[in-house]
Amino acid sequence: QVRLVESGGGSVQIGGSLNLSCAVSGLTFKDYRMAWFRQAPGKERDFVAAVEWGGTYTYYGDSVKGRFTISRDNAKNLVALRMNSLKPEDTAVYYCAALGHYGHIKTASAYPFWGQGTQVTVSS
Repeated sequence: QVRLVESGGGSVQIGGSLNLSCAVSGLTFKDYRMAWFRQAPGKERDFVAAVEWGGTYTYYGDSVKGRFTISRDNAKNLVALRMNSLKPEDTAVYYCAALGHYGHIKTASAYPFWGQGTQVTVSS
């Protein structure tokens, strides 16, 4: 059974930082590209960041470039998202997702495996 379990969400003030983590089990982690998406109320699920198999190549949504950093630890089956300089528009449920060798890395519908999500709220 494939499981992706996010943690680290919470409430933070504008300009603050949060670290999200996603623990993965039930699949061969090193064979999957990993990503974070987010969904705000009433909006579509948007691409945030992704990292390829070895961790060398990373991709970011335009709204988070320079503020967020994705990383992975293939020895621990973990993927992390460091979020700095948080803004109110970053408020959303953040989801971890896993994608095999095929599929567009920035497209949510391509991902077969998802976590349950963790809430991030940024306010003054």
